[in-house]
Amino acid sequence: MSEAVELVAGDYRAVIGRGGAALQRLTWCGEDLVWDGVAGSGSHGVEAFQGRLMAPWPNRVDKGRYTFQGAEYQLDITEPERGTAIHGLVHSRPWTVVDADPAHARLCLTLDGEPGYPFPLELAADYRLDPALGLTVNVAARNVGPSAAPYGFGAHPYLTVGVPLDEATLHLPARLRQPVDDRLLPTGPPQNVAGTDHDFRAPRRVGATRFDTAFTGLRPGAEGRSWTVLSGPDRGVGLWADATCGWLQVFSADGLPGGAHRCALAVEPMTCPPNALATGRSLRVLEPGQRSEAHFGIRRMAPAPAPD
Repeated sequence: MSEAVELVAGDYRAVIGRGGAALQRLTWCGEDLVWDGVAGSGSHGVEAFQGRLMAPWPNRVDKGRYTFQGAEYQLDITEPERGTAIHGLVHSRPWTVVDADPAHARLCLTLDGEPGYPFPLELAADYRLDPALGLTVNVAARNVGPSAAPYGFGAHPYLTVGVPLDEATLHLPARLRQPVDDRLLPTGPPQNVAGTDHDFRAPRRVGATRFDTAFTGLRPGAEGRSWTVLSGPDRGVGLWADATCGWLQVFSADGLPGGAHRCALAVEPMTCPPNALATGRSLRVLEPGQRSEAHFGIRRMAPAPAPD
């Protein structure tokens, strides 16, 4: 079985990898819209979770510990430098391509339940390209076990516009950001971005601003979607998320090796914030047979006007 599926629609091309059901490439007229970490930087795309799906939790769980319905669980520590379990269980596993045509692919994966997360789930990811609308991604999870299951989802695409991140312009319609400690774990309720370095509700240059930050209070536009737009001099790329993804983690790729430092901007739609398995914040509880869905998309856009 091929390790990747190529999709084509009009001027768009996408490559979806089986590993982590990852969005490996997305181009428009040959221009990269997402960082091609797998091809461009050897293994660094894997290290940076480039394009991969994250479930049954996104982001970090403090010490890998959580309590659900009175029982305590211990996840493997997968980020030892911070003592956390990071980005779920599915980003490193091979998904199965169960359906594909030139503009659409469906990939599926079953979690059978395991130490730390003994909750069986069936997951399906649908990637669809449209000549006008770009890429749409729908991810569904269904509880196939006998008891309730805690669940969260995220995706990890890196947006790029062909210039260093410091030179790009960002529009991020988020009213609140999540303060964190030095281990990137929440330290209190979300705070208003007004008057801070992370207020990009009006487009402005990224400059030296560093992000490894969760945002919420996303302002929806047309069709109930919030749009985050990264722009260069001659093109822009937008990521939309609807109400199924009430959080965005934004990461400015600081410190990535192999020339990838601040090469792109990760804009990660999430259903819940960091440490949600432990805190319960925005965590979904799936009863037996119940489904959870998440929807987002990416497309080429006209660049936002650069500020003076």
